[in-house]
Amino acid sequence: MILFLHHRYRTTGGEERAVAALRALVRDELGEAEELVERDSGTLSGRAAAQGLLRGGVDPDEVTAAVRRTGARVVHAHNLLPTFGWRALAAARRAGARTVLHLHNYRLVCAIGVCFIDGQECTRCHGRDTLPGVRLNCRGGRAESLAYGAGLALWQARMVEHADAIVVPSAFALQRLRDLGAPLGQTPVHVIGHPVPVTAERSAAAAGTYALVASRLAPEKGVGVAIEACRRADLPLVVAGDGPDRPALERAAAGADVRFLGAVAPEEVARLRAGAALALVPSRSAETFGLAAAEAMAAGVPVAASAVGALPELVDAAGLAPAGDPDALARVARARFADAAAGDAGIARVRELVAPAAVARRLAEVYAVDGRPSRQVESPT
Repeated sequence: MILFLHHRYRTTGGEERAVAALRALVRDELGEAEELVERDSGTLSGRAAAQGLLRGGVDPDEVTAAVRRTGARVVHAHNLLPTFGWRALAAARRAGARTVLHLHNYRLVCAIGVCFIDGQECTRCHGRDTLPGVRLNCRGGRAESLAYGAGLALWQARMVEHADAIVVPSAFALQRLRDLGAPLGQTPVHVIGHPVPVTAERSAAAAGTYALVASRLAPEKGVGVAIEACRRADLPLVVAGDGPDRPALERAAAGADVRFLGAVAPEEVARLRAGAALALVPSRSAETFGLAAAEAMAAGVPVAASAVGALPELVDAAGLAPAGDPDALARVARARFADAAAGDAGIARVRELVAPAAVARRLAEVYAVDGRPSRQVESPT
């Protein structure tokens, strides 16, 4: 039995999809039962969030009870802030479980997790020095910024100390955490990408009719760059997603062939990818993985992406452009539009790196106690 811990964000994003995919992987590939203990920032008052941050977590007895009730041998913890904290890991250990801390972003040091503010990369916070985030008001309110800054400074090392293993989604994410002075200590760190099922045997991009952006509409996602690139490349663009930047992006798209669909269900995103000739991933921040790129590649859609963060670990050099450069992205987009060969290459790349069977083999080693997996994970035939 693998017990997952996750504190949902106010806005659903890639981390929630990654947790769901890992739960399915545990059931389908590792053959183990799994259960989720979840909390939700959407139902949390500011006072309760601050209390959790400053105390290093609240109600660890919930985790103790869940481990004992389920007999979980591993607790796989994802976002633990603001209310699980290091105390959840300590409680899991006391109850006899191995603890795995999965760092999807940079929130051991960065209060907003993305190292991006005011339209640019930001690595001012370092180790326990989180005062820059407080001064910059990174969380959007002085009280919340102060609570996060203090909570991270107080407890980041304790969080790591109570993990038997750490998982990060890319080599870039690991290096960025080290550059930020994250206190990784002697805890073993494993680089394991998010599991992404391959959903197409062959690319259908040659029959596609538009470029697609599937993203939250926030500054770090660079959607405005994609809009301008498609304008210059004379390519129709469909934007699936919503977020705080939508009004400004709609104004920027005036006169261009751009359709905004707003937030859409996963099934609709899959349908949109089936009709796309190109997927654009124009991130301006240092992505820790690049889930949108991997999902498009798994569907056989050729990808044009920013050469930033972990994206070069997924996307080949011919599909990359400097972040924030619409002219360069336009050139890559024109070359990649309807390129079925690039789409087929993307399918092969995903199958090799992050298909569920490939991720399962690596995750089984992390879950193993004293190096002994509970069952043999067979290689795909």
